[in-house]
Amino acid sequence: MSTRFPFTAVVGQQDLQLALLLNAVAPNIGGVLVRGEKGTAKSTAVRALAALLPEVEVVAGCRFSCDPASPDPTCPDGPHTVEAAEARDARMVELPVGASEDRLVGALDIERALAEGVKAFEPGLLASANRGILYVDEVNLLHDHLVDVLLDAAAMGASYVEREGVSVRHAARFLLVGTMNPEEGELRPQLLDRFGLTVEVAASREPEQRVEVVRRRLAYDDDPAAFAARWADEERAVRQRIVAARELLPKVRLGDGALKQIAATCAAFEVDGMRADIVMARTATALAAWDGRGDVLAEDVRQAALLALPHRRRRNPFDAPGLDEDKLDQTLEESAGDDDPDPGGPDGGGGQPSPEEGPQGGDAGGARPEDGEGGEPQPSAGGAGEQAPARAAEPFRTKALTVPGVGAGAAGRRSRARTERGRTTGALRPRGALTKLHLAATVRAAAPHQRARGRSGPGLVVRRDDLRQAAREGREGNLVLFVVDASGSMAARQRMSAVKGAVLSLLLDAYQRRDKVGLVTFRGSAAEVALPPTSSVDAAAARLESLPTGGRTPLAAGLLKAHDVLRVERLRDPSRRALLVVVTDGRATGGPEPVALAGRAARLFGAESVASVVVDCESGPVRLGLAGRLAEELGGTAVTLEELRADAIAGLVRDVRGTTSRRAA
Repeated sequence: MSTRFPFTAVVGQQDLQLALLLNAVAPNIGGVLVRGEKGTAKSTAVRALAALLPEVEVVAGCRFSCDPASPDPTCPDGPHTVEAAEARDARMVELPVGASEDRLVGALDIERALAEGVKAFEPGLLASANRGILYVDEVNLLHDHLVDVLLDAAAMGASYVEREGVSVRHAARFLLVGTMNPEEGELRPQLLDRFGLTVEVAASREPEQRVEVVRRRLAYDDDPAAFAARWADEERAVRQRIVAARELLPKVRLGDGALKQIAATCAAFEVDGMRADIVMARTATALAAWDGRGDVLAEDVRQAALLALPHRRRRNPFDAPGLDEDKLDQTLEESAGDDDPDPGGPDGGGGQPSPEEGPQGGDAGGARPEDGEGGEPQPSAGGAGEQAPARAAEPFRTKALTVPGVGAGAAGRRSRARTERGRTTGALRPRGALTKLHLAATVRAAAPHQRARGRSGPGLVVRRDDLRQAAREGREGNLVLFVVDASGSMAARQRMSAVKGAVLSLLLDAYQRRDKVGLVTFRGSAAEVALPPTSSVDAAAARLESLPTGGRTPLAAGLLKAHDVLRVERLRDPSRRALLVVVTDGRATGGPEPVALAGRAARLFGAESVASVVVDCESGPVRLGLAGRLAEELGGTAVTLEELRADAIAGLVRDVRGTTSRRAA
């Protein structure tokens, strides 16, 4: 077994370590979501936590780690005898991003269930993680249905597997830890709320701290065992402190004053529901126990708010998580009551252990561009003819733009696709392991052979060749590639503001439908990929916000750049279909024959049957209709900014599908 990097040797990630330790003391807090850039010791700290957890008593031979003091009466391996007990280390189970639902929750032997009527159940990762840690690296890249199953099990403390009338339930109580890089996409706000605490981590900008990180990592790589031995005393001390805090936790007093502060804080930050209040109360209590105190203080409430509220106050998908600490301090001061054991104001340190007494082993460690006065464009340092970025108009709700046909891409909510979840459309022979049984088709396949197989009992005699997989149709996520005209013809402040508002609205729609997005812009003499295809719609919104305008209109360059992006993406992810959204007034200037060149570039997409929509940004009483001609060349459809709104777009999907069908014919 490989030697893990010691938890106490991690440098400069005090908030991360504290959040993990609080969940080790009080697992009912609900787990930790760790957000941050790559290379910030997220995975290292989580994996190191398992070595600090005390041993657990389990029923010998139970695949579900039942507690011998109170075995699960519904355990599939039960009933258990109290005498059969053993002690083992707490487990840390990792859930791979590409895991199937069966791998997560377990699988039933459908053949035995049909033929013998027995519950032959093979446990999944949720069973292995019971009474331990379940770690999900890149949790934001998991399919939505897996995240739903995972968080439901964490909330209920049990996992349910139900297939064709056969049901299995087992305990699934674990410390859930997820890590993610926000650049690769966000979790939905309602799923963020299911994590008890969240921590933002970033690499230190202090040279001395960075030197210490490198020094320790190199020492660990040279001799892991010797490095771990150097930190053995610190690891042992933290392990003992966890045990002591667990014993003290039931005795900690959470007074009415602290409860009033918790309620006032959650109300002040307008978090939805009551989960935040409950999590804050549990976290503040765990903080007091971790510090060896019998009462919850105001500083515990403050630290609990900093860990439990930032991810719950997002009002829309593009809001950055965070908390206004000045507002927090003011709220706590105003709501301090006589029952509070420490009515003094928070000191900013919270319940977080200091570097001298804590386990860290190291040193402690959104704005939008504004318009000029009067709303006039302001000069920019980007060169002659370039104007400062315009602010986006208010986004609005759009209806879906879909890719015609039936795909087989990643699960999402945009276009029709063959998926493992959705409505059943037929049956087929399984390729590999059976995951979704089509019961009626299986019975029809087995029925004609019952006499020849000598059936004598009530059950069917089912062979492997009889099994049929359910063919299902659901929705997939697509690659939505935006090609945005940022030239001088679009530079009028009011027009560009409306254009950005429209693109932002489409980005919101892409976020909700779990798409990948990319952004190509063109102006002056060239086009550039402002954002390569990514799952982070937030990043696309940020790039859009800072987009400058000015110069000529190299429409052909923009289309050719988009064509190159789609070509590369087809090689990387052949199953993900693309939707091209060109935002322009249709003008083409600069270079020889710009209009003809743009037409030839557009016909490349038409020849490859790429679904496309042109958002016509032309305004004024006289319209040239250039965007409509571009849409014809692309083989797609054109809509105006006004028609893009949900109440005016009802026929757009039909138009896209009809246009593509005519082109195919």
